[in-house]
Amino acid sequence: MHTLLAIHWNASPELFNLGPISIRWYGLMFAMGFLFGFSILTNMFKFEGSDPEWVEKLFVYVIIATIVGARLGHVFFYGWEYYSNHLTEIFLPVAKGADGYKFVGFQGLASHGGAFGIIIAVWLFSLRVTKRPILWTLDRLVVPVALVGAMIRTGNLMNSEIYGVATNLPWGFIYERNHETIPKHPTQIYEALCYLVTFAVLLYFYYKKKDLKDRTGFITGVFFIGIFMTRFFIEFIKENQEAFESGMTLNMGQWLSIPFILAGIYFIYRALTKPPVIYKNIPIKK
Repeated sequence: MHTLLAIHWNASPELFNLGPISIRWYGLMFAMGFLFGFSILTNMFKFEGSDPEWVEKLFVYVIIATIVGARLGHVFFYGWEYYSNHLTEIFLPVAKGADGYKFVGFQGLASHGGAFGIIIAVWLFSLRVTKRPILWTLDRLVVPVALVGAMIRTGNLMNSEIYGVATNLPWGFIYERNHETIPKHPTQIYEALCYLVTFAVLLYFYYKKKDLKDRTGFITGVFFIGIFMTRFFIEFIKENQEAFESGMTLNMGQWLSIPFILAGIYFIYRALTKPPVIYKNIPIKK
């Protein structure tokens, strides 16, 4: 490996700390993602004439569901062997180090678990608030979610985690905080860039392609394919997150991505074979 051509990465995961409280880039990216997402979705609802107050209610559902779902996804999909014996640590925002437990904010989250949580939250929100199909809400929500995904992967980069296998490419990263000595694929950057492209495509379909926006489920289908097919293929050059994945032909992230990819294909097919549905003239129920 030609390490002289590599990027030596030694960024601190902490933005700053106040005694036992540590403010990390990952948590900041997570929080900023929600703030940007709230603003983007509010503008979308105003653009189409939907009640912007729905956004406030929706984000209460989504924030809780994302954190709970992503945490449980990590616990059950990746860390059950440990957490089955440490049940009290499942929802504690702390990490155990040499000096004992320390507050670190959001850590140990799985994106697939967050996706499942969001779907459940949107189903409840659609049932109780909008009285419209779940896919109507998802077609709007997934637009900012793609941006949030890119920001979370940026947080992973700052944590020097979830990176790839060894590479000879000149943009390989040597993750010095993890005592790595050879360049590895910066898969966090690969995913973040793909998610940003997906975000731009979704915005284009929403604002510029009304005939497709009104085909319920189309934008959701594009999101599922753009996000989870990206995840599926990048996993081939990503180091396994858990030891049990070493003997698997496809790792856990890939297996969990397949249902979403298939659902995306189905949603697009269903949307293109059914007539568009216009909700603009349906009275808004508060």
